[in-house]
Amino acid sequence: MRLFAAVLPPEDVSTELAAQVAGLRKLPGADGLRWTGRPGWHFTLAFYGEVDDDLVPDLSARLARAAHRTAPFPLALRGGGQFGHGRALWAGAEGDVQAMRLLADRAEAAARKAGLPMGEHRRYKAHLTVARSRESVEVRPYLAALKEFRSRTWTVDELALVRSSLPTSGVPGEQPRYETVGRWPLEAAG
Repeated sequence: MRLFAAVLPPEDVSTELAAQVAGLRKLPGADGLRWTGRPGWHFTLAFYGEVDDDLVPDLSARLARAAHRTAPFPLALRGGGQFGHGRALWAGAEGDVQAMRLLADRAEAAARKAGLPMGEHRRYKAHLTVARSRESVEVRPYLAALKEFRSRTWTVDELALVRSSLPTSGVPGEQPRYETVGRWPLEAAG
């Protein structure tokens, strides 16, 4: 299974983001980007890649412990940015981003302890990808439009394990499919 740990925004926050993205898609050149869809909107905490089915129970138990040790925290979508000269356009986060970074570190540590090769540790950057491109793209108009965006603040109260299935049809614009295969409440006292 191709898996990652994530924070999933609530439906009403996704609706706010959808309205913002609808505006972005009207900007010149937007048809040259591959826009992500609402089912795929998430904050990846740790990407695990292909995980052997035999390792999933241990990974799940370790993620449950990581969630149990983490207190719920406030978060909102705020602003945006880009990676790779416009190859990824994203909405950012504000709120207790430090708590989310700690949860990301715990999700990565859970995988390492479960025997998953995680490669080199990188400092976590909270982002929710809204569009991608195979080539460099001029993103200044998109970043300017995202600059003032801010969703309502919600309380992150669970850690999710998500399975992604890459497109196989070859149809241009087909999106990966996402399925939440595990959810654990954040339970530590704040």
